Amino acid sequence: MATAEIQRITQRIVERSKPTREAYLERLDAAVTAGVNRTSLSCSNLAHGFAVCSPAEKRDLSGDTVPNLGIITAYNDMLSAHQPFERFPEIIRAAAREAGGVAQVASGVPAMCDGVTQGQPGMELSLFSRDIIAMAAGVGLSHNMFDAAVYLGVCDKIVPGLFIAALTFGHLPSIFVPAGPMPSGLPNDEKARIRQLYAEGKVGRNELLEAESKSYHGPGTCTFYGTANSNQMMMEMMGLHMPGASFINPNTPLRDALTKEAISRAFQITQAGNEFTPVGRMIDERSIVNAAVGLNATGGSTNHTIHLVAMAGAAGIKLNWQDISDISDTVPLLARVYPNGLSDVNHFQAAGGMGFLIKELCKAGLMHDDIRTVYGEGMEAYGIEVTLNEDGSVRREPAPDVSHEPKILTTADQPFQPTGGIEVLKGNIGDAIIKISAVKPENRVVEAPAVVFEDQSELQEAFKAGELEKDFVAVVRFQGPQANGMPELHKLTPPLGVLQDRGFKVALVTDGRMSGASGKVPAAIHVTPEALSGGPIAKVRTGDLVRVDGEKGTLEVLVDDAEFLARENAQGDMAKNQYGMGRELFSAFRSVVGRADQGATVFAI
Repeated sequence: MATAEIQRITQRIVERSKPTREAYLERLDAAVTAGVNRTSLSCSNLAHGFAVCSPAEKRDLSGDTVPNLGIITAYNDMLSAHQPFERFPEIIRAAAREAGGVAQVASGVPAMCDGVTQGQPGMELSLFSRDIIAMAAGVGLSHNMFDAAVYLGVCDKIVPGLFIAALTFGHLPSIFVPAGPMPSGLPNDEKARIRQLYAEGKVGRNELLEAESKSYHGPGTCTFYGTANSNQMMMEMMGLHMPGASFINPNTPLRDALTKEAISRAFQITQAGNEFTPVGRMIDERSIVNAAVGLNATGGSTNHTIHLVAMAGAAGIKLNWQDISDISDTVPLLARVYPNGLSDVNHFQAAGGMGFLIKELCKAGLMHDDIRTVYGEGMEAYGIEVTLNEDGSVRREPAPDVSHEPKILTTADQPFQPTGGIEVLKGNIGDAIIKISAVKPENRVVEAPAVVFEDQSELQEAFKAGELEKDFVAVVRFQGPQANGMPELHKLTPPLGVLQDRGFKVALVTDGRMSGASGKVPAAIHVTPEALSGGPIAKVRTGDLVRVDGEKGTLEVLVDDAEFLARENAQGDMAKNQYGMGRELFSAFRSVVGRADQGATVFAI
């Protein structure tokens, strides 16, 4: 049973969401009543739908008694995390035949790599790709040929986009199938050390490329605890994965066994099975709270303060930043995974992984253990470890009572810190997010003069010119969703980290994003309202005294209020962000996108 505070936050969300949630469920029930009935399609419709199928599959699909599974895949062979999905459709089709059903790839969706586009023009498409992914998945499912859907995705914007699509088609049962993390490579602290040396000019490009190549070296998710791995954690916390599926390495017998098991289960939860579980009914306010609990308990990606709001909205659920912050005040930090520690997700898995984490959170009453999942009722079934039986099937055993490595994964009564990883900052500059779990206590409060930049490259140039050898707060603005698509500004971490290591008090304030790899420098990110829409961040001037206080949760420019309000807003020059690398295709998105604290989405939520 969840604690009184978790129940209180959840009930607050329930009350706030009633009008939109009830309307959503009415639409869902109408779609369920209409059913996925292929006999309602004309003969021509149906012939197109199974033209390439085998004679046996055509026979099965000609009626409405044999269920058909729609595969939505984010496969491409440029993303390391998504390359393993190349094999999955054939595995899924074989498992479907064994389960007495049919499976078809309904749609491929785009999947871009933020690692490739960091600091490049293409990064300005990244956040918008989430909504494009939801739309692309919707196109595939709109053929109305399917009784359930399986979603193949891992990385940053991909899983949130697929989730939005799944909840838009909430009358269908849905299972998310991950591919797993790549094996461990160069230790994350060594990678960070080489990046800082490069920023200082102490090593060259060849040394940097060698270190990066040893870090990102094969198929699977990047092993640091960024948005991609936070995605997998959240899917398991909401019961959308099979228990124990999140962090098993790609191309292993156990990975394949979990995929086959997920397909068998998908058919069991269709209307043709015995446990019909439409995902829009399965995911409710408690599920969303569980995701936010996991985000804070593990020090997960700050990107999810945006994504989770949009994801919840797809189910008619009104989540806000204050909810996430209040959950952070209630839920202690139980995991230390880079950048919140030195270990990677493979070490987290070896320490006990999601099974230990869920077992511990349930035992402490810090999450809802009574939600419906793709596996059945309750989260108790997720407090497990997975291995293989001799016949190749999945074996589950209770997660350990004691962490295999307490320096990576700990208990609720001996947490790494008493509160979670993410906090909301409020003040006269606007509202912002800070990933406090990655910042040492002595660096969580910075009061220093502002140095204002309107492009991340300006800060990097000032650093190289030696102009930033001092205490300061970097204000990097005109980086919000309306301005340029809200790119990640992760390349700011090395120079700011160098300056912090040299003993200067430094912080970052920006209406852009920093990504799941937000590191040791205090960063007030996602500032809203953004500069382009007239937010107060556009009034800040170089030399203004700014206070970033991660302890009290404030973000203030310390000047006379009347004088500050009377200032004219700076006007950013966005001409360079309108064209090139496809940015011209997204002008309509920039003109209608919502605020960061409202999900930064083009959809009405």
